[in-house]
Amino acid sequence: GRNVGGGGGAGGVLQATSVVYSRGVTYNVVVGGGGARAPYGSDPYAGSQGGTSSFDTISTTGGGGGHNGGGERGNGLSGGSGGGAGAYNVTTYTGGAGTSGQGYKGGDAIPAANKFVGAGGGGAGAAAPDKSAGGGTFTYGIGGDGITSSITGVSTDYAGGGSGGYTTPDIGASLGGTNGRADGAANSGAGGGGSCNDPTCPGGTGGSGVVIIRYADTFAAATTTGSPTITVSGGYRIYKFTASGSITF
Repeated sequence: GRNVGGGGGAGGVLQATSVVYSRGVTYNVVVGGGGARAPYGSDPYAGSQGGTSSFDTISTTGGGGGHNGGGERGNGLSGGSGGGAGAYNVTTYTGGAGTSGQGYKGGDAIPAANKFVGAGGGGAGAAAPDKSAGGGTFTYGIGGDGITSSITGVSTDYAGGGSGGYTTPDIGASLGGTNGRADGAANSGAGGGGSCNDPTCPGGTGGSGVVIIRYADTFAAATTTGSPTITVSGGYRIYKFTASGSITF
């Protein structure tokens, strides 16, 4: 969200095990793009929802956008995880809802008189805490934590909520939950941070999605399109898609 706005919600996360697929059949892989930031000085006031990522029939929901904290303040948008609310003066606004089984709610924004508040976006591992103006100061709202997975063989953070905006350009939207930053990290599903109240620090864009498939290396290698990263490690063949494509087992 713009103008001390709410942080973006993380993309939804789905993890499935022991799923049966057929040899010789091509299955589609879709990697969704991150949601767009809200520009500093004009409509739209909320960030855009992220794109859907999917493998065959397993499909996630993109993260919800955070809302503006200035004159066009409002509730966070729903998504895989919900975006943080933006508020001004004395009216409280609520964070966007997450999608059951994929992510959590964005933070509510609770302002004091004549104060801006940007709450953090929800993460795949936890809701964002509600954010109060507290003592008349401007502080960023923390995004909800993401999850950690070792499916690739390396412990990696995914889908943390973006932080809410702040009034200082050097700090604005730079902090958040696990892996939630000014711009959500590419192929992490992380939410983007909210804008500060200065055109030099617009809100962040959401991180793009990722699809990771692994199976026992006793089975033959698959054929793919979309140029996934392919590794064989720990008894598995691992296919990490950072762009859309397909896989044939």
